[in-house]
Order: sequence, then C-alpha cells, then structure tokens
Amino acid sequence: MNKKNSLIVASGILLVTAFILYLFKLNGLLINIILIAASIIAGFPIAKKALQAVWMKVFSIELLVSIAVVGALIIGEYVESAAVTFLFLFGAFLEARTLEKARSSLKFLIKMMPMEATVERDGKRVTIPAEEVKKGDLVFMQSGEKVAVDGRVFSGTALINEAAITGESVPVKKEKGAQVFSSTILDSGYLEVIAEKVGDDTTFAKIIDLVEEAQESKAKTQKFLERFAAFYTPGILVLSVIVMLFTWDIHLTLTFLVIACPGALVISAPVSIVAGIGNGAKHGILIKGGDKMEKLAKVNGIIFDKTGTLTQGKPSVTAIQLYGIKEDELLLMAAEAELVSEHHLGRTIVKEAESRGLQLSHKPMNSQIIKGQGIKATINGQELLIGNKKMLVSNQITFTEAMEAYALEQEIKGNTAVYVSDNNRLLGIISIADKIREDASDAINQLKQSGIKHLVMLTGDNEHTANKVAKQLGIEKVFANLLPEDKVSKVKTCKQKGKILAMVGDGINDAPAIATADVGIAMGGAGTDIAMETADIVLLSDKLDKLAYAYNLSKATVRNMKQNMFFAVGVVFLLLAGVLTGKVFLASGMLIHELSVLIVILNAIRLVRFPKYQFGFNR
Repeated sequence: MNKKNSLIVASGILLVTAFILYLFKLNGLLINIILIAASIIAGFPIAKKALQAVWMKVFSIELLVSIAVVGALIIGEYVESAAVTFLFLFGAFLEARTLEKARSSLKFLIKMMPMEATVERDGKRVTIPAEEVKKGDLVFMQSGEKVAVDGRVFSGTALINEAAITGESVPVKKEKGAQVFSSTILDSGYLEVIAEKVGDDTTFAKIIDLVEEAQESKAKTQKFLERFAAFYTPGILVLSVIVMLFTWDIHLTLTFLVIACPGALVISAPVSIVAGIGNGAKHGILIKGGDKMEKLAKVNGIIFDKTGTLTQGKPSVTAIQLYGIKEDELLLMAAEAELVSEHHLGRTIVKEAESRGLQLSHKPMNSQIIKGQGIKATINGQELLIGNKKMLVSNQITFTEAMEAYALEQEIKGNTAVYVSDNNRLLGIISIADKIREDASDAINQLKQSGIKHLVMLTGDNEHTANKVAKQLGIEKVFANLLPEDKVSKVKTCKQKGKILAMVGDGINDAPAIATADVGIAMGGAGTDIAMETADIVLLSDKLDKLAYAYNLSKATVRNMKQNMFFAVGVVFLLLAGVLTGKVFLASGMLIHELSVLIVILNAIRLVRFPKYQFGFNR
C-alpha cells in the first residue's frame, strides 16, 4: 500500500471513529480532535499539491479545496473539513484506478512483449534476455513461445498468432522467407529466424511507443478545456470573494469554492481519448492522438488508392501475346530489364520468369525509369522499352491497329497491358491482373452505411481496369492514369470543394497523397516504417473492414467525449443552483462532485468494450 492510500485509510478510520463516538454521545472535544486530525491527514497531500501548483504559477483545483478546508477549520466546521478532504482524496484514488482501466489496452500490449530468446552462441543454443539479441542472430522458437525479434524465417514451418500486431487471432502459416514480428506467438511448429530488427527497433516496440505518444497527445477539445480551466479556477476565487463581500456568509463562500471545481469537466476529454486509442491499438489500429481521432470522426469522404488497397497487391501474369519472338525469350528479356524496378508490375514480371525456372543472367545496363511510362534498359547489347502505350508513342515505336485492339481487349477484361519493344518494333504484350480483395465490397458497404457520402478511387492504371474495379465495388468517382503528383493534385481539388477527406494507401508510393489529405491512413503497415511515420492512422492488418471499425470508433469516442462534457457542465450548474437555494452543503456537494468525476470516467471506459455497447454499429 503506498503512502497516499495509507492516508486515505487512516482518514477513513478516524471519520468512522468520530461517527461512532457521536452516535454514543461521547466526549465532544474528543470528536472534534479526531475530525481535525482526519482533516490534516487527508488534507496534507492536497495542500502539498496546491502549493506546488502555486509555485509553478498555476491555479489548481487542489487550491480551491485547500482554501475551503482551511476556512472550514477556522469557523469550526470540523465535520465538513474532514468529509471534504477524505472525499477529495478518495475520489482521486478512484480516478487513478479507473484511468488505469482506460489504459488497460496499453498494459495488455506491454505484457505481450517477449522476455527471453533462444539464440546460437559459440555453436551452442543459449537462452538470453530478449533485449540482448543482436541483429543477424539466429533465433530458435518452438510451439507456445513468443517471437523475440522482427526477421525472416531461415528454416522450419509454423502457425503464428499475430494478434499482438494486427489484432487478428487467426493463425498465419509461416515458412522459409516469410516475415515474422516480435511478440507474436507460435501456435504450433518450429522456426529458426534471422533477426533483422531487435529491441526498440522492432515493429511491436514502435507500436507501443506510438500508442503511448498518442495517449499523451491532446485533442483540440482537450486543449480548449485546459485553457478554460486555467482561467476558470482564478475566476472562481474572484467570484468567491464577491460572494463573501455581498453575503458575509463564510460557509456559503466555502461551499461555492468547492462546488465550482471543474474536475469532471477537465477530465472529460482526455479519459475518452485514452480509452478510444487503447481500443484501437488492441484491434491493430494505430490512431496517432486525440486530434487525429477528432478529424477522422468528421470525415465525409474517403479516397482510395487501387493497387494494394482495394486489390490484393499481388498481381500475376494472365497472358502473353507475341509478335515474332518466343514466349520465354520475351519474358526473360523483360524480367532482366525489370530487375532494377521497384514497380509492382515490374516485380510481377520478374516473379513470373523465376517461377518458370528462367535464369536471369544478364544485368540491365543504362537503366532509366520514366515516371508514368515505364523503363528503358539495355540487355545483352539490345535496348528494350517496357511500359505503357505512352512509352511507345513517345519513342515513335510503330504498332498496328490489331495490336492496339488486343491491348484494349485485355484492359476491358481488367488487365494491365505492359508493352515490350526494342528500338524498332513491338515484341509482345504482357497482361497482368490484380484481384480485388475479398472483403473490399463489404468494407465499402460498411463505410456507406456508416455515413461516408463520397468515395473516390485513384490509380496509375488504365481507365478500363480502374472502371471495372470501381464498378464491382460500387465506387462512383474514378481517376486513372495518374502519377504520384497527380494523386496529390486530386486530393487538393477535393479538399477545395469543402470535403473532409481521408486518403487510404499503402504508405509507400502514396505517401505524398496521404500527407496531403485531412487524415492519412496506411493499409497493412506492419513492419513498414514509412507507413508509421507518414500516416495519421495505421491499419496494421491487411483487413479493409478495420477502416469502418476505425471510423465508427472515432465517432463513438468523440460522442463519448461530448457526453462527458455536457454531463460535467450540467452537474456544476445543478450544484451551484443547490448552493444558492440552500439545498446543497459543503460535504454533500463534494460527494456529488466526486461521484460526477467517477461517472465521467466510467462512461469513457465503455469505449474499451466498443463496439459491444454501440447497438447501432452494424445497422
């Protein structure tokens, strides 16, 4: 038991003792001495905090209570002074305990951190503290153990529960080459993992840091309330003096001081924000602060990037059309040229060549990536152009109407047509398609049901593929053939029309557009540093339904915050009315005041159980 709790218990025992003595009509002087002692014991930490605040030139609630208690002792209201100090101290204790409950999601995350790891040292397996693992270490894990590092699977197969990272409890299969994250749990199997990120650099450690920072950051409403309290408290002191001068009623003045404390009002916003952010973190949604929560709740339009957000981000080659060249020869040349490319279409071509067992032996020379068109490279002395129709036109490569008709046909089917040519003629067309996410349609419907009125899709892909995806998902506004700077321009244009926008992308290629939107949301951010840095909100899993959950959680949090504020203001007005009509006294007023603080916190804690208490969530 800490010192403050001991003071609460001692003060409570003295109060009960005084009450028992009063019931048996025993020594009145002894009762007063006990009450004074109770007042001093419980009042000491309150007065100490008040003096510290005054030293820092801050007028705190503790100052109001201290003045009221000293006044009550001077005029002989010992019952009032003892009751007020005990109730205030006990209320602070309950407030701290319930705030701990609101922060329970963060505590849950901290408990998930691994303590130990088995690594290889000098040819032997040894168990060491997780923080002592070094980058490049080979870490061994068995069923039931927590992964201690971020890394790649070197050998073994296992099912891993990634709930600590993504909020999803369904185990994910991991085998050689797969990425694993610290604090996830091996449900079954055995893995050997090469450590890539350790200690504070792991994704999980960064998540905890972000949640801690977010819970400390303040919403606009919270900042306003703090500024309000800074003027409100000295204002109450002035009003108390005025009440004293007009009434010469010390008891009324002291009661006015205590009743006007804005405790419930000051705490109404932060406790809701803490609970809401904690709930999101537990479900794999990182909301970077109260201001981001408030902005998300006001969003009425969402802009989606197509690839990797509405689609799976795992494109595959669906067809290859040839013009005077063999299929493997065309694919091999294109793959060798695309080795230096980071574009998803280029990586798809490389992956297809590797899956066919083709040996990529020639390194691309004189590689030049042309934004919005494709890539130029020299392979084994032959210059290749790989990209879209713009690439061919700008380089004056001729192609027939039949070739163009074939490419159009592929695009109408939902494919992206990648043209491959040398300096003289078109050699072939590689068709690539990316499947729509299975949960995308349901997620879009959930957003519409939640009140999102404007849904827009941006993509660098061709119009035919973009329109086909948009039609299947029920998105009416589509902009295709866009460069990254074009996406930024579209976001700015939509904002100028008065819409409050969220931009959803993968956090890498879409970073400029995400940063431009009112709220930037990164999809599948687990392990992606740039997503965590750029976006206001990071959805750590690849589940689109998390977007609707995050939006509804933000609205519930802001609604909860407003409920708390209106309730707190209402209680203060009712109590002041009771004081003026002689219905509310010092001790009873303090009791009601502390109960109002507790009710505000308990209301916020409901957010920990969201959406269970939000009966309209699924409607």
